[in-house]
Amino acid sequence: LSKEFSSAPSITAVGTVTSRMTRNGNAVGEKDSLNHEDLAGDRGMIDDMFDETYREKEGPKPPLRYVWRNIILMSLLHLGALFALILIPSAKIQTLAWAILCFMVSALGITAGSHRLWSHRSYKATLPLRIFLTIANSMAFQNDIYEWVRDHRVHHKFSETDADPHNAMRGFFFSHIGWLLVRKHPDVIEKGQKLDLSDIKADKVVMFQRRYYKPSVVLLCFTLPTVVPWYFWNESIIISFFIPTILRYAIGLNATWLVNSAAHMFGNRPYDQNINPRENPLVSLGALGEGFHNYHHTFPYDYSTSEFGWRFNFTTAFIDLMCLLGLASDRKKVSKEVILARKMRTGDGSHKTG
Repeated sequence: LSKEFSSAPSITAVGTVTSRMTRNGNAVGEKDSLNHEDLAGDRGMIDDMFDETYREKEGPKPPLRYVWRNIILMSLLHLGALFALILIPSAKIQTLAWAILCFMVSALGITAGSHRLWSHRSYKATLPLRIFLTIANSMAFQNDIYEWVRDHRVHHKFSETDADPHNAMRGFFFSHIGWLLVRKHPDVIEKGQKLDLSDIKADKVVMFQRRYYKPSVVLLCFTLPTVVPWYFWNESIIISFFIPTILRYAIGLNATWLVNSAAHMFGNRPYDQNINPRENPLVSLGALGEGFHNYHHTFPYDYSTSEFGWRFNFTTAFIDLMCLLGLASDRKKVSKEVILARKMRTGDGSHKTG
């Protein structure tokens, strides 16, 4: 069974907590308020919780500095993905199935791996599972785990500010892909350097991947997905490269980016109407459960990133299966009483209409 955080007697009854709300959704009370640190203290870290003391610097914003290498490579990738769509009718059914499998595995490397396991420490994984998730993460090619975790913790700690790598207040395009096409805001770099990443540095599997990240990406993101269809069922090398590799990679990237963009702009806010992230079922469907974003930013330590279990949440089902097999443990889950109290106190009321 997943571990539930119990609530103190003073917070089980709605209306007994006197608090003021900040933009991150934490309740900061005068006496008996509920806060993330109380609920998630056994994780031993608070660097994925919003820092309300941060203030953006006054004065003009730094000028945009374009990263032309990324602009060119991302343009070529998406042109290649469009070409791959034309090739789909000519592909063998095994190749299409292989592409889907590669997408699912690589997506889990992000959702179950760098996000829920390493960024938020919302559950524990044994060595074999950590190795699998690291391999899957290299197949996804979205920066190595160490860098992904650093940027994601900064995103939570300074959400929708200049220190947020993909600040949604700068518009859909920026939060979706634009943040990768320009140099980081100086505040992102400054705050990222101050994070406590000792837990990540202590994980030898993560640091091994960081050391050999480039060759692992060449092998797992590009070579393996291409060679398997060509070698095992004589698929055309062109189709093998463009569908299981290029198209699958582009779709995987955009599925992740939609969490940063669409799930910060479109949807309801049943848990905390004072923060920007939204509940977006369509994003959850494409990103294996990561679109329940209002919930996730309200309770970042919950391993399921949702109160609805497996609904639109393949990643939660995967983690539960790993626990059943003895490869994962200590799932962190918020109690229904705490969730309901939070909805009643800070939600937008949309939970009442389903």
